[in-house]
Amino acid sequence: MTPDLTTTVGKIQLKNPILTASGTFGYGEEYAEFYDLSALGGIILKGTTLEPREGNPPTRIAETPAGMLNAIGLQNPGIDAVITDKLPSLSRFDTAVIVNISGRTVDEYAELARRLDPVPSIAAIEVNISCPNVQHGGMQFGVDPVLIRDLVQAVRGQTTHPLVVKLSPNVTDILVMGEAAVEAGADALSAINTLLGMAIDVERRRPVLANVTGGLSGPAIRPVAVRMVWQLARELDVPIIGSGGIMTARDAVEFILAGASAVAVGTANFVDPRAALKVVHGLRDFCGTHGVSRIAELVGAVQTG
Repeated sequence: MTPDLTTTVGKIQLKNPILTASGTFGYGEEYAEFYDLSALGGIILKGTTLEPREGNPPTRIAETPAGMLNAIGLQNPGIDAVITDKLPSLSRFDTAVIVNISGRTVDEYAELARRLDPVPSIAAIEVNISCPNVQHGGMQFGVDPVLIRDLVQAVRGQTTHPLVVKLSPNVTDILVMGEAAVEAGADALSAINTLLGMAIDVERRRPVLANVTGGLSGPAIRPVAVRMVWQLARELDVPIIGSGGIMTARDAVEFILAGASAVAVGTANFVDPRAALKVVHGLRDFCGTHGVSRIAELVGAVQTG
């Protein structure tokens, strides 16, 4: 029996639940040298802003005992170049393409959505309200439910594409933030972005990252992410994309059992460029071994009682 891995995230149809997380897979072109991207459920492109950005000065990445600390700062060529130069080449792959957008103001987010609205080749827009590595915008929106509501409403008004809102874990109650996003028009939630962290070079007595702080990702944050996905799925009637330290198919199953309809592989792509593909294959094997005919059977199936 070949298990059915197809899944839906609201209006987004996926051939399997494995996506690549924004900021860890570029625009897909580098990874296309290693395997056919059509094998993936989808690709979430790196954070895109209205204008081109060079990002933060180096050092921008540091390895940690169980993950990675980064402060890239949304380096990207800008929305016009993404629409003109990046998206057309991705259309040759039979996989969902989701564009991650980030801005300094509500108006910038709305303008990004307006420019993407007529682009038929994308499956959805992921609204990044949780980047911890920029001085203006990003996480400042993701920690305030009022700002989240205003921002998502403004974006919703500019596009008919499905909206996925990416939540920050750097809050006291992620459920409050998720509720605000859903009430304002989000079709799905993505949880979680990176945790704010810091590393210090003890010889130099200076921060390792030039930005001083950065976003912690990788296996170290997985238990936090699984807990937050479970919390959101238990209380909100909205599909969730889970992410945070997924290295193997069993990690992906953890998120799905917690309530995620799909998952995004992130830091693992830096360790092994074929990591996301291996998770697809491993998920198929897991279902076969455990007699799961449809991946949908596992969504939210954790038993806590």
